Order: sequence, then C-alpha cells, then structure tokens
Amino acid sequence: MAKLNLNRVPMPRQDPKARGKNFNEVALGYSLKQAQEEASRCIQCPKRSCVEGCPVGVDIPDFIQALRDGDMPEAVRILKSKNALPGICGRVCPQETQCEATCSLAKKNAPIAIGRLERFVADWERANMPKASSPLPKPPVKSSGKKVAVVGSGPAGLTAAADLVKLGHDVTIFEALHVAGGVLMYGIPEFRLPKEIVQNEVDYVASLGVKIELDSVVGKLLTIDELLGNGYHAVFLGTGAGLPMFLNIPGENLNGIYSANEFLTRVNLMKAYLFPEYDTPVKLGKKVAVIGGGNVAMDSARCALRLGADEVYIIYRRSEVEMPARREEVENAQEEGIQFKLLTNPKRFLGNEQNWVVGAECYEMELGEPDDSGRRRPVVKEGSEFTIDVDEVIVALGTTPNPLIASTTPGLETTKWGTVAADEARGKTKKDRVWAGGDIVTGAATVISAMGAGKIAAADMDKFLRG
Repeated sequence: MAKLNLNRVPMPRQDPKARGKNFNEVALGYSLKQAQEEASRCIQCPKRSCVEGCPVGVDIPDFIQALRDGDMPEAVRILKSKNALPGICGRVCPQETQCEATCSLAKKNAPIAIGRLERFVADWERANMPKASSPLPKPPVKSSGKKVAVVGSGPAGLTAAADLVKLGHDVTIFEALHVAGGVLMYGIPEFRLPKEIVQNEVDYVASLGVKIELDSVVGKLLTIDELLGNGYHAVFLGTGAGLPMFLNIPGENLNGIYSANEFLTRVNLMKAYLFPEYDTPVKLGKKVAVIGGGNVAMDSARCALRLGADEVYIIYRRSEVEMPARREEVENAQEEGIQFKLLTNPKRFLGNEQNWVVGAECYEMELGEPDDSGRRRPVVKEGSEFTIDVDEVIVALGTTPNPLIASTTPGLETTKWGTVAADEARGKTKKDRVWAGGDIVTGAATVISAMGAGKIAAADMDKFLRG
C-alpha cells in the first residue's frame, strides 16, 4: 500500500493587512498544479464515506479522480450531475463537518480538501468552458406536462428547481427581490462569495429551462392557493429565514443599531461598499460592536472593518470553543484584527442626546451546565458590569422565517418558532400539494443543508407529480 500523504495543500489567501481594506475575495483558489497535488492524496477508498457525508450526494471520489487525471470536462460533468451550485458550495459550505469529516483521512487529521477541489473545478469550468459547451444534464425523454412553482431562489429553491426541471417538469421560480439568489446575494459578503459566482450559477439553473420571475412577493402579489388554482400542480417553499432576532434590552432602538440582516443587505445587495458609485446609506462606525458568534456575526464584523472602522468587537456570551461560526472564518477575523470580547453579553445600550448609540454596557459571563443546544449555558457574573464605547452596533443573533407566507396560506402548519412544519424525510408540509425545505423549515442553517432539503423535496414531488 502506498504511503499516505497527510500534507494538505494550503489555500493561497490575501495578506490579512491588505484584505482588511478591500472587498476582494480572501481565498485565492488553487492553481491546477495545486489542485492536482491535493487530488492525488485521495486514496479512492471503497467505502466512499465522503459521499455519505455530502447532503446532495456528490460522487466525490469520481470527480477527484477525473481532476487528478486531467480530464476537467469529466470532473465538471460528475460534479454538476448532483450539484447545480458547486462554485457556491466550494466557498461557503462547512465541508469540515460534512464530507471532509467522513473522509477516511480525517482519522489522521488530514482529510482531502474536498471543498477547495470543488471550488477549483467550478472555477475552471467558468473560465474555460463556454456556456454552449457546458455539460448540461441530458433532457428527459418527454415533458411530464406538470407545472411546479418554487417560491424563493435561495439555495433550497435553486436546487429543487434544477432537479425538478431535469425530471421533466415545467418549473417557475418566484423571487421577491430584484435579483435571484436569496441569502447568497444579500447575506454573504463579496470577500467570501463573489456575486459574479452566484449569478453564474443562477444563470446555469435558468439554462436548464427554469423560468425566474423577479420582484414577485408571494403572499402579496399572489398567494399559494392562487398558484395552486392557476395551473400549478405543486409548490415548493424555499423562502429562507429573513426575519431578524433581537436582544430585547434597553436602548436597542437607538440610532446606529442594525440587525445583521439589514446591515449585510445594504452592504452586499445594495452595494454600500462601492460608495459613491452606489449611493446606499449605511452607518460608517469607527468603533463597532457585533453581537453574536456565528458566521453572520463574522461577516458583519469583517464588513464593518472594510468600511473603515478603527475598532471592531465581536461580543459573544460563550467561549470561543462554543462559537457556531466556521473555524476558518473565526481565524480570518482574528487575523484581520477583529477583537473578540468572549464570555460577554450586553445588558443595555447607551445613547446621547440625539439618540445615537455611544456605548454598550455589558456583563461578564461564566459557563454553567449544558442547555438544549448541547453547549454550556452562559450565566451572568453579578457585579461584573463594564462599558464599551461604540458608535455602531450590529445584532447577529439569528433569524426566523418571515410570517408572510404562513399568514396568507390556510392549512400550512407552523411550529412555535415560526418555521413551517414539514416531513424531514420528504419535505412534505401538512398542506396538500405543498413542500418546503431549507431555513423556512429548520431556521437559519447552512447553504448545503438547504440544498439537501431542496433535493429531497424535489424527489418526493416528482413521485407525486407522476402519480
């Protein structure tokens, strides 16, 4: 047996000092030589446990083998046969807890860099294969004659739509915003996921035959029942979770305090980072506090830094060990100079006479017994209050689904958290002919888990549509 190569090829990145001042992509991607060197580490084990760890079931060893052999069109074909959004997944999916976690070499703490290779193949296709020659899936033998409405064009909606159209159904996506992509467009910064990549993959889904209706707010423009009554045989709900959660503490309504949703939408979708080319109003704070410890908090903090803040704090009530953000994003933030105020939680926000935020009074915390999430519960240290001077606050505590769909759809059952109740194994809701998947069902989660839910629902919808 050949000796195992446990040396992962590092990903080239921008220098931390330089990247903290621009919105260009931080990770620069592999060269062909680096990608093939990393691909050559794959031992092509018969268990293929990495495939089991992938929510969309990509044939990982096969595309890696094709890459290693230099057959790039075949690597693209294999990858896109299961994943319509590989350029996105290769950048933002937490492979370290999914396919790479189940890689045989993970036992040696050296799993194959599957996400980086996926990104390389997707980027190679975009640079080297004109759309006319891209390996589109073979069309179905004949149309099913059935129409499907997909509400929302985020990762769940795009995946469900791509799978359904490949199965022969007539699919239309209804998107509330003026561009398709959902959270991929409004929520994830350019330096982590360039919008050119998202648009390219949206265009790919459209090239399969999916129609996309923009500026179409389902629940206002038309309801789910109206869709079902106007020729659509089934509906998939993939509207995500866009309603921000707040702390509900004194001072939270002061000027200069944003939800992360609003802040990131202004920066990403409305391109505030390109001022004055795009005249989008956004507070440019010099001392910015971001409340939370997830990927959205890291994105918000790193955006604030790039917009010109002198000091940016992550305020998180647990320790770094419990942070839900990807380890890679935490490290990137630390390298760029973001200051972490751990075991810290705001008590109230302080304002001046003009009602602008000028400070955050915080408690020190300590960790007690584990709570329902499995993480140790933070407990206030009495008498530990202290104040941090800030002129901007971004609250990144998570999101729940917008209630618009549920409130206008009789028979659609929701949970106490406002999420839509759906069968996890099928994506089927309690309402006839309606399926759902992604954050609208789970609450805020990962891009790839939403894609997996879209794929599961599409398969079940196909069974229903074929009767």
